[in-house]
Amino acid sequence: MKKILIVDDEPNILLSLDFLMKKNGFEVFIARDGEEAIDIAQREKPAIVILDIMMPKVDGYEVCQYLKSQDDLSHAHVIFLSAKSKDTDIQKGYDMGADLYVTKPFSTRTLVKQVQELA
Repeated sequence: MKKILIVDDEPNILLSLDFLMKKNGFEVFIARDGEEAIDIAQREKPAIVILDIMMPKVDGYEVCQYLKSQDDLSHAHVIFLSAKSKDTDIQKGYDMGADLYVTKPFSTRTLVKQVQELA
């Protein structure tokens, strides 16, 4: 079973994505901020990380940069899921090493399909 880490400070997004990803066969881990995300990633070595950008403590860009700098985590596919929709924000996400950048609001059906393609 593929491990997926969902990182967001919005409880409704966490709940819906947790349910959807479990329903689609993923082992799901949840983090509510960037610090917690790094701790869980180090312990669980997820295959995919769905990552919000604007979060307390450590932002998503920093989490992505950290993941990509670690030999045992750099393989993880990173999907940014953010309300930041300017071209410069999206480009920064890809420059940090993201595999995909999805803007909020988003289609859960489309996101699940995109996650399955990366898995």
